[in-house]
Amino acid sequence: MYIDAHQHFWKFDPQDYGWISDKMQVIRRDFYPDELAEEQKKAGFSGAISVQARQSLAENDFLLGLAEHYDWIKGVVGWVDLCSDQAEDQLQVFAAHPKAVGVRHVIHDEPDDDFMLREDFRRGIGLLKKYGMTYDLLLFPKHLPRAIKLVAEFPEQPFVLDHISKPHIRDRKTEPWADEIRQLAAFPHVHCKLSGMVTETHWQNWKEEDFFPYLDVVWEAFGEDRLMIGSDWPVCKLSGEYAPVMQIVQSYLSSFPQTTIQKVMGENAAQFYLKK
Repeated sequence: MYIDAHQHFWKFDPQDYGWISDKMQVIRRDFYPDELAEEQKKAGFSGAISVQARQSLAENDFLLGLAEHYDWIKGVVGWVDLCSDQAEDQLQVFAAHPKAVGVRHVIHDEPDDDFMLREDFRRGIGLLKKYGMTYDLLLFPKHLPRAIKLVAEFPEQPFVLDHISKPHIRDRKTEPWADEIRQLAAFPHVHCKLSGMVTETHWQNWKEEDFFPYLDVVWEAFGEDRLMIGSDWPVCKLSGEYAPVMQIVQSYLSSFPQTTIQKVMGENAAQFYLKK
């Protein structure tokens, strides 16, 4: 099974999705599973991990409700307030659902660059293993040094880096991102999603080879057992449609053995998220 390890659904409301600005008109509408299913079928994918796009407990109910009706939504990465005194109560409720697999916080929108090193946030991270929850790291490159400190503190907590940490692809810049990616990948409990790249370059004006230097870095750093493909649909639509976006990684992998391709295209995501 080919699994898209990173996509979103939403009923659009400008109050709930303030990050979707006026220049993002193409995604300022509702996105539901039936539309993605058609895109996935054409691209050869038959499973998905649905990831939160709102910082609210209502997001968990929304995504888990969809997952109950669509078997191909294999898991949900939701949100709990890890800084709250009620974090464990929230985790108990969320983790009780069989398709709840992980938690994410939109770190890169926090005004405090050291947010993930706060004592209350780290206390929340420390609760996740008890409930079998993974954690998605949504970062900009400037956050990588903090992420290195965080994952070092929790060696038994499974982490996955979203969108290869959004490097400066538009500017063709690789350092210090590449060096810090290698440092982060030195921790074996950290994985990485090959996703979210097309929105980090000139929208709708790119070629597959633009991303290969960045894929080279994460491939060398994480290896074939800790990388997983993701679309970041529908956000990817800002810069490319589903099939061409997924083809970037498939083209990169085209010369690799089929066993390696199978890992990146689905087996690694299943092992990381669905072994609960």
